[in-house]
Amino acid sequence: MIDFQGDLSVAKVRELLAGDDSRDAKTLLAKLVAERNVEDMMLVLADCLLEPVQHALGDDLMREQLRMYTES
Repeated sequence: MIDFQGDLSVAKVRELLAGDDSRDAKTLLAKLVAERNVEDMMLVLADCLLEPVQHALGDDLMREQLRMYTES
């Protein structure tokens, strides 16, 4: 559900969660519907994931990805 294009909406989340009858999915969707947007959720996720992502994307991996980009 990571949104790199900026087009994540409550409707899109509803679509992504279609068929997921778990309590977590229902609770998330209810909260997003009540808030009428996904911005707060995305900010909280970004904040929570910052440290794990920084550890997973070390300097070597970033250099490799940038090198592949510049060579393409």
